[in-house]
Amino acid sequence: MTRINPVNIDAIDTDTKATLDAVKAQIGMVPNLFKVFAQSPAVLNANLAFAGALAKGVLTAQQREIIALATAQVNECHYCLSAHTLMGKSAGLSPDGIRAAREGKGDNAIDDAIATLARRVTEERGHLSDAELAAARLAGLSDAQIVEVVANVAHNVLTNFTNNVARTTIDFPVVDIALAA
Repeated sequence: MTRINPVNIDAIDTDTKATLDAVKAQIGMVPNLFKVFAQSPAVLNANLAFAGALAKGVLTAQQREIIALATAQVNECHYCLSAHTLMGKSAGLSPDGIRAAREGKGDNAIDDAIATLARRVTEERGHLSDAELAAARLAGLSDAQIVEVVANVAHNVLTNFTNNVARTTIDFPVVDIALAA
């Protein structure tokens, strides 16, 4: 049962409604998460600005989805696993690639390093060993990529934790949190 209700789009201020209308125009729907964020227009706008800025970074859309899936798996966010499974497919991830991302792995050396780093940053709350950071660099990640992995993890922790606290109703095709053997 939802613990923080999504806003009623017909009963919100015009600026927030315009923001949510822009989301709908861009992606074809207003996800329930965004309606929960709209309880605080500052959080809604911060989320959209952060996502927009990260989309202009060095990581590809597919790599950002790998991070989202790895982070959501660690944080057991049912909503985000469901949303990013669909978004990962749209970004070009295969079903095997989606499973690998959820396991903290990738299909090639760079994506594997990104997924591993995202998983470890999430699990260890950023407290990586020197060896883990060296392994990311040895696998080919630049400092820009490393910083963007951390930023994408942080962004996804916001969405994961909000959904876990709110128990947001999933409005995407639902996937299991547990990975089948």
